[in-house]
Amino acid sequence: MNKPTTAEVKAGNPLIAWFTPQISLARVAVFRVFIYLFVIVDVLTISADVIPHGWTPGLYQPLWLARFLHIPPVSVLAAQILLAAIIVFSLMAAAGILQRLSGWLVSITFGLWMFYTQGYGYVAHDHMALVVAVVVLPTVGLARFQDVGTTSAKAGWALRVVQISVVLTYFYSVVMKWIASGNITHWANGAVIIWALMRRGAEWSKPFLEMPGLLIAGQWATLVFEFLSPIVLFLKGRWLDGAVIVFMLFHLMTYIALGIHFLPTVICWAAFLPLEKLIPKRFTASA
Repeated sequence: MNKPTTAEVKAGNPLIAWFTPQISLARVAVFRVFIYLFVIVDVLTISADVIPHGWTPGLYQPLWLARFLHIPPVSVLAAQILLAAIIVFSLMAAAGILQRLSGWLVSITFGLWMFYTQGYGYVAHDHMALVVAVVVLPTVGLARFQDVGTTSAKAGWALRVVQISVVLTYFYSVVMKWIASGNITHWANGAVIIWALMRRGAEWSKPFLEMPGLLIAGQWATLVFEFLSPIVLFLKGRWLDGAVIVFMLFHLMTYIALGIHFLPTVICWAAFLPLEKLIPKRFTASA
């Protein structure tokens, strides 16, 4: 009896087929540029506190995985070297130079940077999808802009994992709200948005402090919005495009009102889009 091929196994197992869709390698090539260039932006701006942390090693509170791996506090010099390594390796990976090797080097160095930036009392869940993206991208292997017509299950798996990480960022937020409040209705009926507007709200948003009923309705809407986020994984076509736009508008609104941008997650929403359409035809024709 002949051993079934990979395609036959996928055809007979809808779950495997869903986790490993055939995706254009060119889509991964474009997504890789977005992710690796954003990693540089992130370490220079959003998570730029690692070098200052080197002056206060006594305040280091390693995460569970950092404790398991016995990662020590970072020094100022080590943080500076780590920053330089992340920038160099990210530029190499974005340019497609030694794709697999440079990708793994980014995942190691950026992962270490995340341990240090989030090991001082605050864990920012907006980086979860970004960290997952830099870990899974090297598993795809060679992916070029010319490979628009070449599909790969490895590419599909990598982007699917990133997609799952994106929506779980919102779903887990509901779970943590539930755990922290003890009763999800306590959070929804509380003064969370009122407190946020008082602490960091823009001037134009301050009149909403006089409308507690509207703000509570907004909190309930946020819970429903986040709880239903996994539905995006099963949308296609215009429905998927519309869902991505809704989430982008949500983040735009929170940034304008509260100054919360969530950019590390926002950039990973690109995993849902047909990025290969951004490639000029002259690149694909050269193949």
